[in-house]
Amino acid sequence: MALDTVLVRVDGALDAALDRLIMLLEIPSISTDPAFKDDCERAADFLVTDLQTIGFEAAKRATPGHPMVVAHGGPDAEGDLPHLLFYGHYDVQPVDPLNLWHTEPFEPVIEDVAGQKVIRARGASDDKGQLMTFIEAMRAWQEVHGELPCRITIFLEGEEESGSPSLVPFLKENAEELRADIAMICDTGLFDARVPAIVTQLRGLLAEEVTLKAATRDLHSGFYGGMAQNPIHVLTKIVADLRDENGAVTLSGFYDGVDELSPDLKAQWDSLGFQGDDFLSSVGLSTRSGEAGRSDLELMWARPTCEVNGIWGGYAGDGFKTVLPAEAHAKISFRLVGTQDPEKIHAAFMEHVNARLPEDVTAEFGNGHGAPASVMSTDDPAFETARQALSDEWGMEAAFVGAGGSIPVAGHFKDILGMDAMLIGFAKDDDAIHSPNEKYDVESFHKGIRSWVRILGALSGAV
Repeated sequence: MALDTVLVRVDGALDAALDRLIMLLEIPSISTDPAFKDDCERAADFLVTDLQTIGFEAAKRATPGHPMVVAHGGPDAEGDLPHLLFYGHYDVQPVDPLNLWHTEPFEPVIEDVAGQKVIRARGASDDKGQLMTFIEAMRAWQEVHGELPCRITIFLEGEEESGSPSLVPFLKENAEELRADIAMICDTGLFDARVPAIVTQLRGLLAEEVTLKAATRDLHSGFYGGMAQNPIHVLTKIVADLRDENGAVTLSGFYDGVDELSPDLKAQWDSLGFQGDDFLSSVGLSTRSGEAGRSDLELMWARPTCEVNGIWGGYAGDGFKTVLPAEAHAKISFRLVGTQDPEKIHAAFMEHVNARLPEDVTAEFGNGHGAPASVMSTDDPAFETARQALSDEWGMEAAFVGAGGSIPVAGHFKDILGMDAMLIGFAKDDDAIHSPNEKYDVESFHKGIRSWVRILGALSGAV
């Protein structure tokens, strides 16, 4: 079988694949720090050269920031063969605090941790190890069969860890070139140490900031206390009113666009055996909050939230300064699901605040910047095909899962390129991404390559 010979090739070439990953990890491509601009260029050059060696037409594309890498390979789209777009990012987070690293962050090592071999370096899991699983799968297909199983476009970004300022303009300017049947994003993880997953829904985010103002200056509480408005009192009451006694958000129209889980997806999530009590106890908590009557995974993946991220005002130093502050401030975020509209929720938030302002207190608002949720249509047969291929590799039933956080590129692919994305990754919860001593299991790297071989073979009918 075409697939089996490629898998054998992956197994036999693992050491060489690790060597290539180590060379990429040695490049300190920290996108947030201008001091590493040349290193970001070097990382892009490395990937261009590597892709060219396996038959891709690859090039580095300039942006106002760090370059993109775009590569095309495989047969022209004909008949039933799919055209796939693969996305990853080659930039990494800063390494601070350096004193907490047990090894040099850009001198990769392979260590034994509790009987499991791991690759220790900045970017090992996020995202160099992950993107190289896909490139190595392409290399194995090319070396065994002399060609790729279908038409493939590879799109690698160099600014993901610094807010992706060049991404949207680049997508818009190159939409025709980058558009494919479906996108593959390798920047996620396993559900747990053994269960593979395809992320099919990502929560959106709306960030709000509000300032309440009362008197023209801070006031002496002995003279004005009990008589003048205290904006901290007003703000805390407004914030408390954002949720009711059952944990539901009270903004007008907030739940417009929030759908119930399908019975099939709910059953699949229930079968994962997630232990919410253990999840909370790992951070010293014992009691669940949030909407009543919802499962733990629903609350994490499929329900919207309202959280106060910061609140301040008045004097917070040592001792007491007995004043009524002139201003009080809060930062509040909403995680969004389904088709919730960030602009409508921003307007509802302002209405909520303004309706509760007493005389002598005014409100000023930030821009309320946000992005909607991304929900992929699993009705596309490609999703079930990929899920079965993952299950075959890992020996465990792969799951369609949600993600509590946001991965904006998936939404941009949908909005700008008009295509859904499969988010498939092999990271583990203990990989310490963005933290000192980041690692990626060698097993994740190895089985990640094998997983992509299986997925591409199944989608292309080359089994």
